[in-house]
Amino acid sequence: MKRKPVCLLLLLLFLNLLSGRLMAEDGYRLWLRYDQVQDAARLQAYRQAVNEIIIQGSSPTLSAAQEELQTGLTGLLGQAIPAAQTPTQQNILVAGTPSGSALIKELNLTDKLKAVGDEGYLLLSTTKNGRKYTVIAANTDIGVLYGSFHFLRLLQTQQDISKLSLASAPKIKKRVLNHWDNLDRTVERGYAGFSLWKWHTLPDYIDQRYIDYARANASIGINGTVLTNVNANALVLTPVYLKKVAALANVFRPYGLKVYLTARFSAPIEIGGLKTADPLDPQVRAWWKKKSDEIYTYVPDFGGFLVKANSEGQPGPQNYGRTHADGANMLADAVAANGGIVMWRAFVYSDKEPDDRAKQAYNEFKPLDGQFRDNVLVQVKNGPIDFQPREPFHPLFGAMPKTPLMMEFQITQEYLGQGTTLAYLAPMYKETLEADTYAEGKGSTVAKVVDGTLNNHKLTGIAGVANIGDDRDWTGHQFGQSNWYTFGRLAWDHNLPSEKIADEWLKMTFTNNNRFVAPVKNMMMNSHEAIVNYMTPLGLHHIMGRSHHYGPGPWVEGGPRADWTAVYYHRADAQGIGFDRTKTGSNAVAQYFPPVTRKFASLEKCPEKYLLWFHHVSWDYKVNSGRTLWNELCYKYSSGVDTVRQMQETWNNMEGLVDEERFNHVKMFLTIQEKEAKWWRDACLLYFQTFSKQPIPQDLEKPDHTLDYFMSLDPKFVPGI
Repeated sequence: MKRKPVCLLLLLLFLNLLSGRLMAEDGYRLWLRYDQVQDAARLQAYRQAVNEIIIQGSSPTLSAAQEELQTGLTGLLGQAIPAAQTPTQQNILVAGTPSGSALIKELNLTDKLKAVGDEGYLLLSTTKNGRKYTVIAANTDIGVLYGSFHFLRLLQTQQDISKLSLASAPKIKKRVLNHWDNLDRTVERGYAGFSLWKWHTLPDYIDQRYIDYARANASIGINGTVLTNVNANALVLTPVYLKKVAALANVFRPYGLKVYLTARFSAPIEIGGLKTADPLDPQVRAWWKKKSDEIYTYVPDFGGFLVKANSEGQPGPQNYGRTHADGANMLADAVAANGGIVMWRAFVYSDKEPDDRAKQAYNEFKPLDGQFRDNVLVQVKNGPIDFQPREPFHPLFGAMPKTPLMMEFQITQEYLGQGTTLAYLAPMYKETLEADTYAEGKGSTVAKVVDGTLNNHKLTGIAGVANIGDDRDWTGHQFGQSNWYTFGRLAWDHNLPSEKIADEWLKMTFTNNNRFVAPVKNMMMNSHEAIVNYMTPLGLHHIMGRSHHYGPGPWVEGGPRADWTAVYYHRADAQGIGFDRTKTGSNAVAQYFPPVTRKFASLEKCPEKYLLWFHHVSWDYKVNSGRTLWNELCYKYSSGVDTVRQMQETWNNMEGLVDEERFNHVKMFLTIQEKEAKWWRDACLLYFQTFSKQPIPQDLEKPDHTLDYFMSLDPKFVPGI
């Protein structure tokens, strides 16, 4: 790499300091703020540790690493750090690969590097020829970039870097964001503005946001992005759009971010002029092969297709009497020669009303185990319904040992308050990942299914439905950024504790001041449970408003099909409440392995957080607290509201510890959240009270309005529909 002139480095430093003074803290910089370290002792130690940067080798990815290190260190240390090709200082930061850097090669790290694979890296402190080196070493250039971001994270969170000795490698191969973005720039279930992708100005105008998006993803190890909605539009596969896709891919490539597209199954008819999309028809197979080859001429490292088929009205192979495996394999064959993959979603339900929608994906996919091509991942939502505030893990995990299953989490908060709610989702993700399927005996966690270790799968993946839009702060709610960050960190290493991820994000995004970090981290850790309590406690689910999914709607009934209503799921009556999924009901519990089935099927052994998911329970049933079910519901709903009020109090005490703009932003959103929490509590309790015929306990706050009032509310123009 060419050495940057000192004057340029000084200019970078000046601009960084100037921007720190003048630029509003609007959240645009995410967790990559790089403001000067405030702890004087740490700052001095960091300045002494890094006097010079050496990156030997030449590639766009190494250039990105050098630029990130120089920008980051300039800001964090408050002084320019020169770059060189050969050592001239005593304390040197050296980054590179053995094949591209003579310095790295001389350190004899071959054996250690074998363990970190193609994307991993080493961070080491060492001494050679009288000089002290801080080393970022990897087998590939992208590993160097990932290691560079890790090194900067250590400084941002004020860690000791004097005796580094760590190795890091991703546990999952494909770590992918799913953007539900439409070509008209609306975003389905998006609560942060319009789509990032400005199709009308691409390919000629490259927005700085595209570069910063790639930087942010690389900083947490995300290596793939699906640009378009799973409810796909075939036009994105036409040349006019492929040119635009190629422009984005060119921006993302240095940051290790591959582009994927959604494939509309009926595309051969809609844009190909064929009369059928039957996956076994030779003409259809030839069309997809030709189309895939065409895509690779625009994007040589195109990742492949994500497909939603035969679900919610989307076309698919079942239209022609074929199976999901038939459809997935056709597309897999089309991209295989170029190294592409197919991510085939298991979120399916037919046009016929099932006895229990929770059973449908298992019923359709379990019989197909072993029938998919080697380059197919079956993408399974974390729970068997649809991204509810809390669900038991999906029974497909562990049930298809011959097929790699890809986890699908939702980062955007469709059922979790949408864009107005502070909901830190790491505990929810971890609850699923740590659940034991018992597929191969005790310890067969969902995480082991997803990372391939349970059944020795080499192709592994995890997807997150993105919460990103063109709002200045990217995610609408400042704390929404934490879930983008969390997804990337857990996709890289699902063993990371929720507390550690929250700690990192808070320090990088706001401040290292423990007067701020400790109480706000505690607030984050309690936020998900609070939302479950004031929305869907004790295993309730799918009781939100119709269509837009905003606000409570436990009374929703009627319409084209029962499983689009709330009453289908809670089944409240004079005797009790809850969906009986035991053998006396839908018997959905039988889809789990026997130890799990026995636990969930037993009224006494079923974890109370899933109680009403699996059981129809009497209003007078005594729960673990000693209260009746009705009273426990009342206390759960009320505790959720109380926790939000505690969150407000905590945040109000943070005034002066963070910048005014973001402080006020979060404060106002917490005001909205408290109102919405009360709305949920009051509407649900008044509705369920019509069945229980029991009073709300005397010591609890009573609703301000009648049930008729809440049922009359009909929010208009809710974003993200």
